[in-house]
Amino acid sequence: MSMETKSTTDSKQSAMDIEILRVDYTHEPHRQSLLRLLSEYANDPAIGSPGLSKRAQQRVATELAQRPNAVSLFAMINHPNNRSEAIGLANCFEVFSTFAAAPVLNVHDVMVSAPHRGKGVGSMLMQAITDLANERNCCKVTLEVYRGNQPARSLYSKNGFAGTELNSELGETLFLSKRLESDD
Repeated sequence: MSMETKSTTDSKQSAMDIEILRVDYTHEPHRQSLLRLLSEYANDPAIGSPGLSKRAQQRVATELAQRPNAVSLFAMINHPNNRSEAIGLANCFEVFSTFAAAPVLNVHDVMVSAPHRGKGVGSMLMQAITDLANERNCCKVTLEVYRGNQPARSLYSKNGFAGTELNSELGETLFLSKRLESDD
């Protein structure tokens, strides 16, 4: 399913268009592109991940397809020869705010393939995420980012994201996690 977001990027790519579309987890070319981009992202030093495990590589698309609250978006570049290529990815999950009694769209992963960074693709993905959240009547969009990942923080700030401080006496909201044992 294609979304309405289309754009022509800078002069270096003036002959190429970018469009944002929803990932079909059951479509084999989408599954392959999802895995390729997610693997690139997982190996990026900026996020400090050891990469995707073999188990994750084998199961990620199938597992996402089984989750009705999951939605992923591709940034697709359309080359002049009518060949398209996924160059960006956003994985999001709809959760629920009990305080607002409304859905929240949580952005779990956002990435743009290294050769295409700095060309506005990330902003296009962020706008498409916002559009998707509005379409789903979400009360907000949330995400997490490493404090030291300045390029990502700059992208998010430019697109309206900021730290959450509901009570100045308590300070900014923190994102915490607890790793659980797995069968890997």
